[in-house]
Amino acid sequence: MRIMHTSDWHLGKNLEGTKNSRLDEQEKFLAEFVDIVEKSNIDMVIIAGDIYDNSNPPAMAEKLFYETLKKLSNGGNRAVLVIAGNHDNPERLIAAAPLASEQGVMMLGTPKSVVEPGRYGNFEVVASGEGWLEVHLKGEKVVIIALPYPSEKRLNEVFIEKDSDEERKNSYSERIGQLFESLSSNYREDTINIAVSHIYVMGSDRSDSERQIELGGSLAVEPSALPKKAQYIALGHLHRPQRIRGTNLKAYYAGSPIQYSKSEVGYSKSVNVVELKAGSEAVVEEVYLSNYKPIEIWKCKSIDEALERCKENSERDIWVYLEIETDEYISQEYIKLMNEYRKDIVEIVPKIRGLDQEEEEFQSISDKSITELFRDFYISQRGVEPREELMEVFAELAYEGEDLGEEEDERLVEE
Repeated sequence: MRIMHTSDWHLGKNLEGTKNSRLDEQEKFLAEFVDIVEKSNIDMVIIAGDIYDNSNPPAMAEKLFYETLKKLSNGGNRAVLVIAGNHDNPERLIAAAPLASEQGVMMLGTPKSVVEPGRYGNFEVVASGEGWLEVHLKGEKVVIIALPYPSEKRLNEVFIEKDSDEERKNSYSERIGQLFESLSSNYREDTINIAVSHIYVMGSDRSDSERQIELGGSLAVEPSALPKKAQYIALGHLHRPQRIRGTNLKAYYAGSPIQYSKSEVGYSKSVNVVELKAGSEAVVEEVYLSNYKPIEIWKCKSIDEALERCKENSERDIWVYLEIETDEYISQEYIKLMNEYRKDIVEIVPKIRGLDQEEEEFQSISDKSITELFRDFYISQRGVEPREELMEVFAELAYEGEDLGEEEDERLVEE
């Protein structure tokens, strides 16, 4: 049996908190992904969470997802398993599950989710329970234990009925390990045994595009907690494709299909094709994806060099981060010119020579107006002068605040 493991599509995500949409790139990835699945003779596709970038995805992102599911399922001849990640709204994600099941698509939103037994497309779910299912597909028997993103609240809901005082003291990682061990009792020697989850495993490599608050700390899972009887463990959450260190298990993050931050420039994106049969070791092959719109970091020695490079690369379809060495702050005129030559500049960061000495020469705060202070602060943080429209808006808000303050002072004097 051949499965395809992917994750962290983040449909609807913009580039690093900017307004730069990635939907065009995501659409190209999905088209290529469907093509790879067809050419690789895949029997089951596993999407290990973070289908969307937030709980309220744009309509275009949902449309792309449902259209892709239909193509992947191939009229119900191919099984598709989807679990929710920390960015997904579980209820919204699985809202279409009853209709999707007709196409051979199985969806799980939380650790307590159950895929009901029955016919799914041209295969059958013969047995299931909370977090596990057995699928009979093309003459093969497959047992899957599935753990969608287990927040502490959702994990507590799993253990609430069977917690003892002693078990309540267990760490998050220990409880995840107990859950995996319990679910693993459904594995058999005559079945292909797979696990899929959306978790952070300690020691794995992260990038800037993952929300750091969701990683590490109390929500980290030790590699030793992973299900030891699984032939292949399909993970989602981290954006760098990698095998889990510190264990002999075939446990992999597929990674995101697109570079979602400049910290991801140094590695290629891929999906995993896994060959499996009962009682045998999984054979894993990475299939590399196209870079639909590369991210490049340009380090220039001067403003003139930056302008020239923008001219020379004006026709290329890329995202650009500019770092410019300069003796002075970059004026809005230069920034406007760079953007005219080269579209899709995400960020311009000046590296000011002798900045420390220059900062010592600033006028004292008492000699400056509030708008001058704001201008200086903006320049010190961004390295460029604020646009005049921004200054006008700030001045309007600042002086409106001063007027309100004077009114309050007068009221207090009267009282």
